Amino acid sequence: MDEQALSEAIESLLVARNPRQMQVARAALPPGYYLRAARRLHDIRGTVLIGTGFPVAGTFETDGPVGAIALYNGLQALGARPVIACATPLAQVLASSYRILPLERDPADDGSASAARWLADNQPSAIISIERPGLAADGRYYNMRGEDISAQCGVFDPFLTLAHCPTIAIGDGGNEIGMGNIAEAIAGLDIRVAVTPCDELLVADVSNWGAYGLLAFLGLWAERDLLSEFSALETLRYLSERGSVDGVTRANTLTEDGLPPSEGEAVIRELRTLTGFLEAAA
Repeated sequence: MDEQALSEAIESLLVARNPRQMQVARAALPPGYYLRAARRLHDIRGTVLIGTGFPVAGTFETDGPVGAIALYNGLQALGARPVIACATPLAQVLASSYRILPLERDPADDGSASAARWLADNQPSAIISIERPGLAADGRYYNMRGEDISAQCGVFDPFLTLAHCPTIAIGDGGNEIGMGNIAEAIAGLDIRVAVTPCDELLVADVSNWGAYGLLAFLGLWAERDLLSEFSALETLRYLSERGSVDGVTRANTLTEDGLPPSEGEAVIRELRTLTGFLEAAA
């Protein structure tokens, strides 16, 4: 199949389960969004900032960091210099193994000044947000239950809104950075919709899986099976041992949004099959 058809197949695959109505979000996006986003990362060099980390029950959830680590590893393997932006406690957890930009929240500052300084100093080639809380219309952050979590959120939105480089955002519910692109279309969902926009919005049933969709294209073009070089289960174990919780159940389990790791592994297998790295089952 051609690249547009491949992108549409990936887009269909990644919302096939539809637990949070991301098929509604998909319908609001022009087809080919995974291809368009991946093209912005094709042969990229320099710094790529990857924002992630959704606060849950005093710690961080598994959805987001797993995909961020997958993107970090894949982009680094292809010659870029990724940096993960996240708030505590996730920033402290990852600092020993990854380049980290700690995110903070100052009630007296919306984060624009510090974001502008970092952008000017580092001149990133691209910025990716994966499962980062996005500001609602009232300037607050809310979780899937409608609870105000502003006090626990580091601020990442200004890094996208002030950037002079391509910005990509991945979400799975409607309250994440990037959903501002389709805020009107998803206003009927049971969520406090985020209004922060991006250049290319990607949706998936689990945000981690959106990272795999990007890596499917990047690996195809590089003729390198990047998805086979990453273990979602091992990454879940790494995070679980350091205090992660499932964003839906709030339990310290090897799950993503209430789904067992076998679901994510199945998605990876299907992506590898679509891109020709894995032979289709008979």
